Amino acid sequence: MSVLAENLLDRWIALAGTDSEAIGIGIIGRYAEPHRRYHTLTHLSVMLAAIDELADAATDIDAVRYAAFFHDAIYAVDRADNEERSADLARDVLESLGATPELVHEVMRLVILTRGHNPEAGDANGAVLCDADLVVLGGTAQEYAAYAAAIREEYRHVPDDLFRAGRASVLRNLAEQPRLFRTPRAYQRYEGLARANLAAELIGLSG
Repeated sequence: MSVLAENLLDRWIALAGTDSEAIGIGIIGRYAEPHRRYHTLTHLSVMLAAIDELADAATDIDAVRYAAFFHDAIYAVDRADNEERSADLARDVLESLGATPELVHEVMRLVILTRGHNPEAGDANGAVLCDADLVVLGGTAQEYAAYAAAIREEYRHVPDDLFRAGRASVLRNLAEQPRLFRTPRAYQRYEGLARANLAAELIGLSG
């Protein structure tokens, strides 16, 4: 197990308890699947670090952290139901760990929310989770380019014209939202850079 995976396992155990180590190894291992290029251990680690920074804006930080572990646990580029399947996995695992129905429901809701990253006003947990998942959009131009290249590599089996159309649709749906980032801290830090990066990639996709 890599150092990064070990650090993530430590975080999982701190969240779910020492008896959950074997389950944690299985969940974390999913992020090291060979077909992944962006939705990897590094993405999960960055996301959890962002959640730490935004934790004071959440109302149930444990639910948000569980949702981060599960949100891309099932990731198949040829399917459109990854979030739903990941939410089902979260349900099964959390119920096996004796989680309350309220926690199970909230984690499932949050995982599915990462499909469109558009939490409703007042959804504090959703805002923290979605903001953490989108921090990559607010990186430097070089960091964003590396992210975009990794996404393209995950979809390397898709012809260029189809990929460009699909990717542009995803980006436009994000760009049309009044705010990409819902928590005040993330909005101040990432919004401007993220919008510039999205605009630049959309120009490239259309060119």
